[in-house]
Amino acid sequence: MKKVVLLASLFMMWVGIASAQKYACVNTEYILSSIPEYEQAQKSLDKYSIDWQKEIETKFQEIDRLYKSYQTEANLLPDDLRTKRQNEIIAKEKEAKELQRKRFGSGGDLEKKREELMKPIQDKVYSAIEKTAETKNYAFVFDKAGSATLLYVSPKNDISDEILEQLGYGKGKSKTSTK
Repeated sequence: MKKVVLLASLFMMWVGIASAQKYACVNTEYILSSIPEYEQAQKSLDKYSIDWQKEIETKFQEIDRLYKSYQTEANLLPDDLRTKRQNEIIAKEKEAKELQRKRFGSGGDLEKKREELMKPIQDKVYSAIEKTAETKNYAFVFDKAGSATLLYVSPKNDISDEILEQLGYGKGKSKTSTK
């Protein structure tokens, strides 16, 4: 009996403490899409990606041209020249695949460029979130962008516009309202 009373009182204390904590949410997609520097960085990343993709496609087109040329001449070539051309095509293909990995693979140029362009903006946003949370005594701030980890949030608890205002991109300056 004492255990039940003790457990019940501990539970009531926990509920009291938990209900006293303040919660809020933000939509980081909305915040970032409202910051012109972020949009510009995204456009810059897209340009790098397109340019690098064209570079890689050009290499593969060259390989395709070499292979077609080889196929038409293969029967006429001596064995040593045929082997040399095959090795040349294989080497070019390896080179193209290595370039593709270097540009778009894990730790590649695109990832490094994304880190270089986006991280300062994201750090600025997260600092503003942290400052607002500390100022307003929020125990937790959830991000409702992208994932279904938060199924409902009351609009009165969404501090995304406050974060934009703190960053100098007030509510009236945002271009979309996808909250």
